[in-house]
Amino acid sequence: MATQRYVMELAYNGTNYAGWQRQPNAMTVEETIDTALSTILCESIKIVGCGRTDAGVHASYYVAHFDFSGELPPFFVRRYNRFVADDISLLGLYRVRSDFHARFHATGRSYCYRIALYKDPFRQDVVTSLPQYQSQADQASMQEAATLLTGYQEFAPFCKTNSDAFTMKCDVTEARWEFAEKEWVFHISANRFLRGMVRLIVGMCLKVGEGKLSLQEVVQALEQQQSLPKPWSAPAAGLFLSQVEYPDKKEWEAVG
Repeated sequence: MATQRYVMELAYNGTNYAGWQRQPNAMTVEETIDTALSTILCESIKIVGCGRTDAGVHASYYVAHFDFSGELPPFFVRRYNRFVADDISLLGLYRVRSDFHARFHATGRSYCYRIALYKDPFRQDVVTSLPQYQSQADQASMQEAATLLTGYQEFAPFCKTNSDAFTMKCDVTEARWEFAEKEWVFHISANRFLRGMVRLIVGMCLKVGEGKLSLQEVVQALEQQQSLPKPWSAPAAGLFLSQVEYPDKKEWEAVG
């Protein structure tokens, strides 16, 4: 039987994992998904993901692909979800062209970052609780700081040190805050993201809202592509990869 390429649409809670990418001495999302696939299909399977998420970061929508030459068991999606860890879900399975690539063919990605303005003991792993900001943050300044980002193409100030990125260029198409009484959500979309970029941007916006960082300092850092004074990376718990865009998604054939 000819080898077939499949796409997995996934969601996962990253709390118990050392990030997406397989590591020698820690449990990761990639390894957990691989192991479940390999066991069910009775063949060593190595998936290729659309990108890497850090330790403790989640995905409400994630895309990966794998190759398999055998016949899929019936009711595969249901069977897989019974077998894989409870904090990972297979949302859908599709047949795609043999040259499809989950990472390189993605044309856009979106993240959201959730902040609870009260201490929430029931969602402490999937939202960042910052009750102090309810009365201390200037929402208009935070929104202005976010809007600034769409006017730039390079983002060295928002890249973690020791990054292996070959370029700091990103096409940011959306960056905005959604403010509600008990929860704030930051939304950002781009063609690509740098290592740690979203959490550093959220930290920047919060510092601007507190008055600990001026908009002029943000502009200066972006203009000169230099680090912000005392940059702060927001905690991992509130961050979700929420969407991945593909130009040929309508051609995917649902199976399983």
